[in-house]
Amino acid sequence: MNYTEEEKKIVSKVDHTLLRITSTSEEIRALCEAALEAGTASVCIPPCYVEEAVKILQGKLPVCTVIGFPNGYNTTAVKVFEAKEAIRQGAAEIDMVVNLCDVKNKNYDRIFMELMAMREACEGVILKVIIETCQLDRDEKIKMCELVSKAKADFIKTSTGFSTGGATVEDVRLLREYSAPEVKVKAAGGIKDFSDAKAMIEAGADRLGTSRLVK
Repeated sequence: MNYTEEEKKIVSKVDHTLLRITSTSEEIRALCEAALEAGTASVCIPPCYVEEAVKILQGKLPVCTVIGFPNGYNTTAVKVFEAKEAIRQGAAEIDMVVNLCDVKNKNYDRIFMELMAMREACEGVILKVIIETCQLDRDEKIKMCELVSKAKADFIKTSTGFSTGGATVEDVRLLREYSAPEVKVKAAGGIKDFSDAKAMIEAGADRLGTSRLVK
């Protein structure tokens, strides 16, 4: 693949993603092969394809999958079960959606308990918490930074890409400012090209969720 040195650095931060509900085995294989060739950080695929992707990649690249996706209002027990099952099948990274009902109801203790349960379930693997920034006001975003940091998740992630909006530079900058230094930021949803990706990284993103940067 013909990348500049700058593009290679950006691609190395990409979770090469295919989460479309009609995705096929053939498309998952193509995604994995393209990710290997490009040198992405991981592939991010639906839970039903975890075993398949693990076999294709043979340990050469981490498999990431999504939990409570895309709405996040599953019960904690369901999310924990989903995560454990995905890890048993070989997932090395878990992107979970926070319960936005709880955010809107200011049930912050319940959110924290869920995050801690997920942190325990995901021991030894990377845990990313999707907060769906397009659905939150500034105070809610800041509160989620606090809770995700307190729970010691590995990443706070902007978006599912399935709601009313995706990552913005302003949101990435806010998440970086209000999250603990050890919590990384993943920008996802609506990243169209290398210019978008570079802006997200400059704003503080450590990882990018997109399907558009791998040629």
